Amino acid sequence: MTRYIIRRSLTAIIVLLGISFVTFLLLHFIAPSPGRAALGVRATPAAVHAYNQQHGFLKPFLVQFVDYLNQLLHGNLGFSFVLNQSVTAILGERAPLSAFLSGTSVVLAILVAIPLGIFQAVKRNSVGDNVLTAVSFTLYSTPVFLFGVLLIQIFVFNLNLVDANVPQSQTLLGALADFKDIILPIVALTATNVASYSRYQRSSALDVLAQDYIKVARSKGLSTRLVLMRHLVRNAALPMVTLVGLSIPALLAGNLLIEALFNINGLGLLFVNSLQRQDFQVLLAYTLIGAALTVLGNFIADIALTVADPRIRLV
Repeated sequence: MTRYIIRRSLTAIIVLLGISFVTFLLLHFIAPSPGRAALGVRATPAAVHAYNQQHGFLKPFLVQFVDYLNQLLHGNLGFSFVLNQSVTAILGERAPLSAFLSGTSVVLAILVAIPLGIFQAVKRNSVGDNVLTAVSFTLYSTPVFLFGVLLIQIFVFNLNLVDANVPQSQTLLGALADFKDIILPIVALTATNVASYSRYQRSSALDVLAQDYIKVARSKGLSTRLVLMRHLVRNAALPMVTLVGLSIPALLAGNLLIEALFNINGLGLLFVNSLQRQDFQVLLAYTLIGAALTVLGNFIADIALTVADPRIRLV
């Protein structure tokens, strides 16, 4: 286990360096003059040149990249000159709301998808299985942006149950004060996750039902309920551990399309706005943290899967 953790840690460092380099390179070509984005289109060339020189943007590319890595080693994610605020503070303000939206949707999706997938596997090719399969494929193939628009049309304009304007507070507590108005974003995110999770769960449960130990348990006279609870659920739910681990990066971004659609002041909307403003430092920090969470999610999934299934050994 120790060798595995060390090897994965070294791999993670290499991956993060590679992603940060590629992102830095792409943004360098997309926005070669951050001074223009910070000062505006009416700024004189002399002012833009002075700004870029003052903040080190005229240095060679590799020198800029090394300086950025040095900042990261000291825990400094940079400073947004567009918003006139440190990147750490900006992310700290937006992250809790995005984490709540995505985290809530993931938890709800798991609670629905596991029993739903097992039910479909046990009732394979029944009317209920066919109906649920059709619904799952429909939700899975529907763009989340379109699904959100349909929810707004039905529950806001037709039924008038919620407000079209979601809470505009950047803090989690401020948004929760009008919790009813953030139900639709959570439903949109949950529905798309349920559609994918339940398909994995159904496939896994079908594989487990075909195993010999299930047949032995049934031949010993165990009731269907005991077979399902003792043997099927635990083994069939193992793939969900991996899926949940891979869902950890979503806790950073929330969902770009959903936050943009409902105008939610989370990290997803911040990323979209930063692209439009060419906010160099925010984009770099956002991408790097997303990469770190992806690596962390895979690592946690591997460890959790080993704990849940003793048959797996990490070397």
